[in-house]
Amino acid sequence: MGKSRTRVLPATYSRRVSGVSGRVLVVDDNRVIRQLIRVNLELEGFEVVTAADGAECLDVVHEVCPDVVTLDVVMPRLDGLRTAARLREDPRTRHLPVAIISACTEYEADATAGRAAGVDAFLAKPFEPAELVRVVRQLMQQERREPRDGADADSEEPSAVSRSGPRTEG
Repeated sequence: MGKSRTRVLPATYSRRVSGVSGRVLVVDDNRVIRQLIRVNLELEGFEVVTAADGAECLDVVHEVCPDVVTLDVVMPRLDGLRTAARLREDPRTRHLPVAIISACTEYEADATAGRAAGVDAFLAKPFEPAELVRVVRQLMQQERREPRDGADADSEEPSAVSRSGPRTEG
């Protein structure tokens, strides 16, 4: 038998690619949904990094330095709302725009809990790909215009996006 060689595998998380619109960290426990979101955003020029739950998100967020984070609500280990709250508590991630992408039927309850956790936008599953892209672009522009450094989550009203289109609460 010949020599065996340990093959060096590529990094698990994406590298920054020149010419892309921005980096999005997509967090969802459903592999199919993660892939659907990834494909739709990559087709529009975004770089996408994924995580399977909130705990993994918190493990990689500092390594991948996303411009926007999308979170499912119902996930094992650490759900989306608690993940959003932890991102807001950390001075290094406090400024990151966060969108909840949820299939929960209790939409208004999610919106209320999301506001308390510092969520910036909501998108109901199933969503239109164009709506997803619009929300991510809007959040990316918000992040560049007005960083959340030291901002009080209660003073900012998140955008709410439902199946019927955008809606601002306030």
